[in-house]
Amino acid sequence: MKLSTFSFEPRNRWSVSEFPSLDSERTLVIVFAAPEYIEHPAALAELANAYPTSSLIGCSTAGEIAGPFINDGSLSVAVLQFERSSIAVASVKIDQSSDSLAAGEQLAKQLDRDDLCSVFILSDGLHVNGSELVKGFNSVLPPEVVVTGGLAADGDRFQRTWVIRDGKPEAGVITATGFYGDSLQITHGSRGGWDSFGPERRVTRSQGNILHELDGRPALALYKEYLGERAAGLPATGLLFPLSIRQDATDSRQLVRTILAVDEASQSMTFAGDIPKGYIAQLMRANFDRLCNGASQAADQARDHMAIAGPVLAVAISCVGRRLVLGERTEEETEITLHNLPEGAEQIGFYSYGEISPCISNGNKENTAAREVFLADQNGPCEFHNQTMTLTTISEV
Repeated sequence: MKLSTFSFEPRNRWSVSEFPSLDSERTLVIVFAAPEYIEHPAALAELANAYPTSSLIGCSTAGEIAGPFINDGSLSVAVLQFERSSIAVASVKIDQSSDSLAAGEQLAKQLDRDDLCSVFILSDGLHVNGSELVKGFNSVLPPEVVVTGGLAADGDRFQRTWVIRDGKPEAGVITATGFYGDSLQITHGSRGGWDSFGPERRVTRSQGNILHELDGRPALALYKEYLGERAAGLPATGLLFPLSIRQDATDSRQLVRTILAVDEASQSMTFAGDIPKGYIAQLMRANFDRLCNGASQAADQARDHMAIAGPVLAVAISCVGRRLVLGERTEEETEITLHNLPEGAEQIGFYSYGEISPCISNGNKENTAAREVFLADQNGPCEFHNQTMTLTTISEV
């Protein structure tokens, strides 16, 4: 595999004097871009024109990751030319979140082949139920196929997100890239690092990703009690206080959900993923050191399953809520992930409205029993997450 990463900023333009000569039918171009490039797509068009026979994928962000750095108003680009592997890209238009399950099934069927080893998803971040989208993929693909990806973002505005389709940015789109062949090495890692607080409450009324009641009380009113004066800034301030859910008291897996919208009339909240009725829910808040430690563990998980033989690309997808909480310390997590990966690995990525990755056990990896769970979970079922640092590494061996 040949790999090149570079970036674009309006003032300094491209960070390379010329585009790497890697165009081919086996080439994948990944670009993560600030939301405004849908109105000013000239740089994206330059990239598409430079790689006419390659597959171009990408989406809008809440911050673009380039190596250890986080930028705004930029493009972060990776160009991968595979030697022994092939790729295919499928896309679908989606208008409402209730179509998410069917969209996932449709994309998975288009990509499913005997030699499929991994799928990377980039999805609209506002009109998609991430949980249902992932269920669609899981219902079609065999469990050994690694599924990762993320939801496009629009900073902290929650107004419009877009995904590249046929070389152009377009709202309301989901793309999925299939990786084929036995020479590919795709690994992943995903961790959070938030602290739970307040009592656990039962989800007593919900519909898909819309939460109506906790313990029989209107969800939004209860949420506002905890947020206090920060409640005036909803839904953006809700990114600082995500919701942790689990099936019951015996369930050791926690899934984290981020608010996308609030409805004052119904006193309900819309989340990026499902909030099933009967689940236990608890508020979470930031712990700076644990957030950075979570990023470190995500990189460790991805690295521990690599057989290093050549260039490695790490695609880092972290939640916009983590960026808002970490503030000036945000680059600590992107520095940590790159530092913990094999020497010479290159990294691009973005801040998202949701992350897609197999769910890894929360056990202590130093413990032998937990280590066995960790290893088994590397190819466990894909899940939809919020507020995590999720890594996907791509290489050929």
